[in-house]
Amino acid sequence: MNQSDELLAYLESNGIEARTFRHPPVHTVEESKSLRGDIPGLHTKNMFLRDGKKNYFLFVTDEDAVINLKQLARKIGAKGGLSFGSAAALLELLGIQPGAVSVLAVVNDKERKVKVVLDQRLAGVATINCHPLSNQRTTSLSREALEKFLAVTGRDPSYIDLDDDSPT
Repeated sequence: MNQSDELLAYLESNGIEARTFRHPPVHTVEESKSLRGDIPGLHTKNMFLRDGKKNYFLFVTDEDAVINLKQLARKIGAKGGLSFGSAAALLELLGIQPGAVSVLAVVNDKERKVKVVLDQRLAGVATINCHPLSNQRTTSLSREALEKFLAVTGRDPSYIDLDDDSPT
């Protein structure tokens, strides 16, 4: 059983409803749009980030969102500037390779070293799509199913509003 299958079994064993679609491997949002077909719901962009004090964050937003890292750093309380985490840190902390970054990868972060931050836009949609630890699949979750997954994995995500210019 591969890591993606294990995750899907984990979701099922925890009563988290999910629907998964197979497609050719995708590495960018543009590839995803052209190869995934017509999967309804909001498709996510996931950013594995670290600040100047080596604190790690997983920021999840709409695939079309344009992100200003300086603004995001202020919003999430990063110490120093934000930069993308390395592939080695991604593998060590979330157990995945670049191209498969997903909120579902926090299932592998048993020590909870990565802070989950969700864009407020996700709170207003019925269906959220993300990779199930493989860039050859897309998994659709209801907002409630995502919240249940985060609770089961011991996560209390922060929601931030990128459209609000005031600091949080």
